[in-house]
Amino acid sequence: MGAVPTFGAVALDCPDPVALAEFYRELLDWKAGEVAEDGHWVTLRNPQGGARFSFQRVPDYRPPAWPSAENPQQAHVDLDVTDMEAAHERALAIGAKLLDDSPETFRVYADPAGHPFCLCAC
Repeated sequence: MGAVPTFGAVALDCPDPVALAEFYRELLDWKAGEVAEDGHWVTLRNPQGGARFSFQRVPDYRPPAWPSAENPQQAHVDLDVTDMEAAHERALAIGAKLLDDSPETFRVYADPAGHPFCLCAC
């Protein structure tokens, strides 16, 4: 059993891990993150248990372009919601940018550092 890994965290590169962690902390309504002494890494813990959400400072960070093959997103976060309109307004109010609202069951946004994420009512 010890040789089988468990899912620990998703980590996003960004220019300011404290600011990006605060965006997701507020979006998810989680508690304050754990900031590394040098401020280059912040971890949010899911209050219900499970995987952590982490953010790491990267010098000369370039956000992904959506949609683009030139500077692709490589990964994105899906967040489940039960009230799309309320979640949409909340995301925009704290700094998300709407990228695509054409799908019927989800919407695509960029967080303040440019990472795509989806609010899903699937």
